[in-house]
Amino acid sequence: MSTFESKKATKLQLTNFKSIPIRTFWITALAFFLCFFAWFGIVPFMPDVVKDLGLTPSQKWNSIVLAVTGTVFARLIIGKLCDKYGPRLCYTYLLVIGAIPVILLGFVQTPLQFLICRLFIGFIGASFVITQFHTSIMFAPSIVGTANATSAGWGNLGGGANRLGMPIIAAAVVSFGVAEDVAWRYSMMIAGALCFIMGIVYYFFTQDTPEGNYAELKKEGKMPTLKKDEVSFVSTLKDYRVWILFLIYAACFGMELTVYGTMDDYLQNRFGLSRSTAGNLVLSFALMNIFARTLGGYFGDLFGKLKGLRGRVLFLAVILAVEGVVLSVFSVTTSLAVGMVFLIAFSLSVQMAEGATFSVVPFINKKAIGSISGIVGAGGNVGAFVAAMLLKSKSAVAESAAISANSDLGEQAVKTAQMAASATAVSSGYFLIGGFVILAGVLALTIKFATEENKVDVKKPIPVKADK
Repeated sequence: MSTFESKKATKLQLTNFKSIPIRTFWITALAFFLCFFAWFGIVPFMPDVVKDLGLTPSQKWNSIVLAVTGTVFARLIIGKLCDKYGPRLCYTYLLVIGAIPVILLGFVQTPLQFLICRLFIGFIGASFVITQFHTSIMFAPSIVGTANATSAGWGNLGGGANRLGMPIIAAAVVSFGVAEDVAWRYSMMIAGALCFIMGIVYYFFTQDTPEGNYAELKKEGKMPTLKKDEVSFVSTLKDYRVWILFLIYAACFGMELTVYGTMDDYLQNRFGLSRSTAGNLVLSFALMNIFARTLGGYFGDLFGKLKGLRGRVLFLAVILAVEGVVLSVFSVTTSLAVGMVFLIAFSLSVQMAEGATFSVVPFINKKAIGSISGIVGAGGNVGAFVAAMLLKSKSAVAESAAISANSDLGEQAVKTAQMAASATAVSSGYFLIGGFVILAGVLALTIKFATEENKVDVKKPIPVKADK
């Protein structure tokens, strides 16, 4: 065995482009941004898609569910692949191959084809795991929570920026003579092409670790053997803390995905807002990722310095409890002004909880950061899937009953009754979700670390040991 000093960055100096960790930070955050941009790029065009393809309400809801379902499996797989092959190759292949269903979405002609494409587009949501893995091995323990949260938060902006960016792309396409009713198709093709190009950039301008790429390090005997990786992965699956973090990430990122995915309609149905106003409000909340998720990682690091790993866990539990309370209160609010206050509080707390979660993840098992990131990341999409199914079932039953009860009163009366029923059903769903988040906060308190783990010196990078 030999020991060499790690070249991990101890500060997040964003303008130091000569630094390999900083350069990797920017490229991985941009790659994640484009993946999110393409993953939810169709959302602003859903009214056009419904009209063009003749989607039923059930098919529309199914598309929302499928968009997060594919990501669950991809995140579980990609984490282990990162541990084995490194983040550089994994991100390259994910971007290049993931661009295909994004582009194909522009060619669909039937609802079934649309649903299949949305399922496979969801695979690029695994980009989150690679982003967190790559920043985790590029930054020292004292700053890793902030680095993880910032790269993920800025990447998550793609999920909100598409509400503004995709219509701009569509308008540019129309200016070249393309009909407005098919502009959404060309916009998705362009988004897919950007992901493909980013895959090429990732391959040529990043490396796996501050010391070099996995293939080179393995040749030099500086990487763990496959046997050790396998043992580490098995121990990961047996570690109860991983599965608690799985549930915790379901309670924050999963709920963010579902709430923001349904908030446009809810604001229109509950408060009578116009489609554009509701969309702009949701966009503004998504843009809080610029700083909110970073705050979660920052406070995670801060409490880690003050009280060790237990401090990180305590902060995570508190911010989850706040998230659950404000969402539950928002769900029963009938005043738009009061509702916006609690929705802002929800946006801030849910994103901080996400950052705080991944300020804990790198310390669970340093030999399996990729695998753990994949499992925890998949938890977010499992949470989104379950929450979406809950809201879908409650809304579908309520809307069907409203339609049946008002079928003799005219089209406008039916539409009004349907909107009111949907708002009530989704409101009760949000309340239940808030309760689940509070329970997740309590569950976070059960995460324990061994005495030697809790004494990690977070002020200095840890020397990396390698086999000769």
